[in-house]
Amino acid sequence: MSVFSIALIAYKIVQLLPVLKGNAIRDAALASFEAGRIDEAQRSAESGPAPADRVLAFAIKALGKGRSGPALMTELMRRGNEELARMNSHIRLLELIAMISPLLGLLGTVLGMIQSFQELELAEGAANASVLAGGIWQALLTTAAGLLVAIPAAVGASLLSGRAERAAQLIEGAVAQLMLIADQPSK
Repeated sequence: MSVFSIALIAYKIVQLLPVLKGNAIRDAALASFEAGRIDEAQRSAESGPAPADRVLAFAIKALGKGRSGPALMTELMRRGNEELARMNSHIRLLELIAMISPLLGLLGTVLGMIQSFQELELAEGAANASVLAGGIWQALLTTAAGLLVAIPAAVGASLLSGRAERAAQLIEGAVAQLMLIADQPSK
């Protein structure tokens, strides 16, 4: 489970690496749109690596074709939610791993202590430290293993979730800026 969670964290880092990039590209696309250069604005937004760029490119294209109103906003929300779902995929799995791992460690602890008491019973009360050591060792080892899996998974899930939330804010901000520009009366 540890190797899987580390691999999943690495995969999500690579996937979410570009989500906060492209501010200059979005600014250029918005400036081009404001200047009436719709095709240039769309090309600029399409060249960006972030989810906000993809949603912005769609919005520019739709506005360039004369679409507006509630139908466009609904479609933009759908596309934004689609991007957000893609960014958040598998983060819940990391959270689940972070929750379950300590419980599995606790299960190992309980089983180790049961083993220790069974060995003590078989020794017929002769309390020898070596009789108890095996079960206690197992108990401590499984507790540590559970924590070693849970801690990186919890930290990874939290950091990745924060990055996805920030990307969602960038999508909302880019679309809001575009709509403000689109709603301005022509000069």
